[in-house]
Amino acid sequence: MELGVNVPNFGPGTNPARLRDWARVVEGLGYDLLMMSDHVVITPDVAEQYPAPFYEPFTTLSWLAGITERVRLGTTVLIAPYRHPLLVARMAANLDQLSGGRLVLGVGAGWAQQEFEALGAEHARRGRDTDELLAELRRAWADTADYGVSNIPIWVGGSSPAALRRTIRFGTAWHPLRQRLDQMRSGLDQLRTIAASLDRPVPGFAPRILLRLTDKPLPDDDRVAGEGTVEQVIEDLDVLRELGAQSVVLDPYQGDPDETERPETAWRMLATTREFWRRRDT
Repeated sequence: MELGVNVPNFGPGTNPARLRDWARVVEGLGYDLLMMSDHVVITPDVAEQYPAPFYEPFTTLSWLAGITERVRLGTTVLIAPYRHPLLVARMAANLDQLSGGRLVLGVGAGWAQQEFEALGAEHARRGRDTDELLAELRRAWADTADYGVSNIPIWVGGSSPAALRRTIRFGTAWHPLRQRLDQMRSGLDQLRTIAASLDRPVPGFAPRILLRLTDKPLPDDDRVAGEGTVEQVIEDLDVLRELGAQSVVLDPYQGDPDETERPETAWRMLATTREFWRRRDT
């Protein structure tokens, strides 16, 4: 099972030097994926969670592709309605080629209504826009003489029945974000049921989980996956592997923008988790 990291590409402490440091830490610790989030306009609803500056993911990942050698690069998640589908097809295909086939494209429908309005996108039809983008990606990439790709993994975010159907129709893997283990079990059961009803194969499973290490164990009923002592986190990873996860992305951002000015805390958590997971697998 691959382990990845969601790197904060936003906040007061984020700049090119800090992003370079993040890339070196993630790859240096032996993680398999380096992923980042997506926003285009930092409207007030976005700024509450993800304040400026915000580095656009395609631009930033293209730059990091030249700094890294091995780690795969991806979005968790690209907000589908914010860009024309053919623009996404072109940028993703080019990034995949320039990085040596290392792109993972995570896609979601988005949530920030003020940002939708600023971009002239319709919040109410974001689900339909996401379906249309994913369908157009597949059509565009079929022209390999132009786009040069046909196998970029697509991870689809969201847990609603519509999002699960979207995953089955278009996705390589279901990509739920920051859930409890029981929620992910339930979602996987729904995914299998819907796939059977549509007579389609069940997609893969690639969750993104919180990473917050504590000195004392947390009650299982009160925590999401990835939260607690390192032993609890390793147990969570074992459970996710048993549930069929091919990849798990660790998200060390706790929600305070000031964390971006002190990334050493996140780096220590990532180093500890990676070391304990390495011991677990040997």
